Amino acid sequence: MASLALTSASGHVTPPQPGSAGFVLKSRRQQQQRLKGQRCRGGMPAPEPVRQGRKRGLPSCPNPLFLRWLTELRDEAKEKGQKIQFCYQKAISSLNKYPLPLQNAKEAKILQNFGDGICKILDEKLQRYLRENGPNAPIHSLPKGAPPPGRPDNNNMAPSTKKNAAGDKGKDKGGGGGGRKKREYVPQKRSGGHAVLLTLYRQSQIPGSKGYMFKLELQAEAQLLCDKSFSVPDLGSKYTAWSSVSTLIQKNLVIKTHNPARFSLTDEGQILAERLEAAEEGAKDRVETRSEREEEQQEEGGDVPGVVDLTCSDEEEEEEKEDRTHPTERPPCVSQSDGDVDVMSLDAQTSRKRNGGSLLPGNYDIILCVDFIETTGGSSHKKQELVKELQRNGVSFDVRKLNVGDFLWVAREKVAPVPGQLRAPAGRELVLDYIIERKRMDDLCGSIIDGRFREQKFRLKRCGLRRPIYLVEECGTAASHLSLPEATLQQAIVNTQVVDGFFVKRVQDVRESAAYLTIMTRYLTKLYQDRTLICRSRELEGDEAGDEERGSPSCSLISFAEFNHGAIKNKCQTVREVFARQLMQISGLSGDKAAAILEKYSTPYSLLTAYERCTSEAEKEKLLSSIRYGKLKRNLGPALSKTVYQLYCTQGALS
Repeated sequence: MASLALTSASGHVTPPQPGSAGFVLKSRRQQQQRLKGQRCRGGMPAPEPVRQGRKRGLPSCPNPLFLRWLTELRDEAKEKGQKIQFCYQKAISSLNKYPLPLQNAKEAKILQNFGDGICKILDEKLQRYLRENGPNAPIHSLPKGAPPPGRPDNNNMAPSTKKNAAGDKGKDKGGGGGGRKKREYVPQKRSGGHAVLLTLYRQSQIPGSKGYMFKLELQAEAQLLCDKSFSVPDLGSKYTAWSSVSTLIQKNLVIKTHNPARFSLTDEGQILAERLEAAEEGAKDRVETRSEREEEQQEEGGDVPGVVDLTCSDEEEEEEKEDRTHPTERPPCVSQSDGDVDVMSLDAQTSRKRNGGSLLPGNYDIILCVDFIETTGGSSHKKQELVKELQRNGVSFDVRKLNVGDFLWVAREKVAPVPGQLRAPAGRELVLDYIIERKRMDDLCGSIIDGRFREQKFRLKRCGLRRPIYLVEECGTAASHLSLPEATLQQAIVNTQVVDGFFVKRVQDVRESAAYLTIMTRYLTKLYQDRTLICRSRELEGDEAGDEERGSPSCSLISFAEFNHGAIKNKCQTVREVFARQLMQISGLSGDKAAAILEKYSTPYSLLTAYERCTSEAEKEKLLSSIRYGKLKRNLGPALSKTVYQLYCTQGALS
């Protein structure tokens, strides 16, 4: 280390000059020695005086103009209840922390919580400000007379948490009176949540009800009480009225259980639904009272006194007089004001209840339903060709998910649009007794190999429709390049028609398939044009298969929702259904044979109990051999009987 003193050329020592490094080090050393001497003498250095008073205030924001505009935007959004208010508040906090002036809003993009939208709004306000005050107007100071934008404490959305002790005690005693009370969730009238709550409540009030509803039946019933569709989203949106069910579940108003899903009301949902139902009944009473009052006024003196219709002509006045003379011929007209129930929709619902579950002639359209699998996936150009052919032929069709079959027809109720609603209410749909399973030769080959062909025929027989049809596309020479011989495929087609009782229609390609669907649609439209369609339950199937051909004025059909729900492949199954599926896995045991076994032994337990009662092995092997099946009432045979016995009674692996 360099010496603190410098030696001159003549040998004299020169002391360090003030301001030099040596002078500073010398001063520090002297100060440390002085402090050490004081400690040795028992003395302590005098404490430095403590600075009293408040903290120094924060500097004002260098961009008060932008801060004022953001505050105005936040307050305006807060008044409207928009959630963007929180975005503006975050931008205000970031701007308050920035110490440098901004020349324009684009420079604010470097700040946190400043996006393109906020910067664009601030730029527009800045351009308007410069046009009004001149291009040289100051942008880093407020105009004269303008209120100050405030500091962060004044711009916070929430109240300050710094309270004095007395204030905190008072708040504790008052039970948190300063906090904002959480508002109760009540769905808007004729919204999805409102309709679901009312539907579940009304269903629970029916004596002997099951206490829950499945999704499809809940959607069908709630659609009458909702303005928005439960299945089709609005334009530009991916949400439907059914999306509100997740909110109801989250609010603990509706509970979802089982698979397939079952929906029911919780205790809280029951209380809220009772209030909504009471409000609906009160609104109906107000409408009825108003209509009665207006009818009394019309009977007493015609129109309401003091109201003159200047647009009414002489002819219209004469018509009004005739209407007063014959009041029964005139439909009741009720004026509708804000908050009242839509009278036209009430009339439509009343007429539906009056007609019961029937559709009168002329009140429905015949629509072809196409499974969405037939229009998407795989060779899409061929599937789109089917759709284009149907459109070219002028067929009214609807693409939807079908749990069984590829094509079927529904009678859709004609519903008049309700004034003030975007879409007309969804009409009821009854399924006609015709269903088509379409098979290409390659698809038929694959389904025979993996066992789907037999299962599909079994499900078609049990779907509840009386006239299943197989539509087989030969596909020209493509059938010669399959893994099964053509003779085997032809034999399977013949067995489907002769043994299983299906109607089989053979076509060459997609164009002929579309032509057949077109002809069938026109045939069914003419067949049902004068029929009264009555809705029946799937369990109450009667012997009415020939009603259409016999010219019966009415026929009973099942609803589409019940049909499609009953045809779910992986729904919850009973022991009897699982037992039937097990039996059908045995080679040579068809659906008719399995049904014959189930008539006598409905569960595996009953079959095993019967085996235990047998005295010998031979009797056990021939237990099922005498069971008759099918229309010809043939015996099941000893071979299948022995196979079933070995399957259920052999210990260990089968040989």
